[in-house]
Amino acid sequence: MFTTTRRGFLVLTAATGLAACSTTIPMLPKAAASTPETLTDDEILAAINAVRKANGAPPWAYNTRLEDAARSQARLMAQKNTLSHDLGVTLRQRVTAAGYIGAVGENVAKGYTSLQGAIEGWMESSGHRGTLLSHRFVEFGLAVARAPNGKLYWAMIAGGSFQAWVAS
Repeated sequence: MFTTTRRGFLVLTAATGLAACSTTIPMLPKAAASTPETLTDDEILAAINAVRKANGAPPWAYNTRLEDAARSQARLMAQKNTLSHDLGVTLRQRVTAAGYIGAVGENVAKGYTSLQGAIEGWMESSGHRGTLLSHRFVEFGLAVARAPNGKLYWAMIAGGSFQAWVAS
């Protein structure tokens, strides 16, 4: 399993580099591009879909409503300096407030200094890996927030149709 994960991340790193080289969007200045808070939707989409592809999962679309709900969670975790899925507002409440109706799953992380690090952490956790590689979800949003002590908090919310979860 470690070899597959390591291979997946080698592919992820290569794919992210290629995506950055082939983009037609102007590059951010080096200082800005080096901070997790300045990741673009395209960079996030490329990173998540590269690891999904490396593990045989189809690509996801990026959804800004799910990003809004993820941002809410990342900021709340950073404000409270606590890693949790529920800090007084449930996942369902957050996605509904963001205008998203559908099945959802959430991955959270803290302390990782890069998106690649957060993804690697999720891949090493069976529950988070299951969400990240799920064939039932078709889209996602991701956000990161920095706590006053500098620690980063990550939230990724995957979404899709409730029908995908109905047993056939």
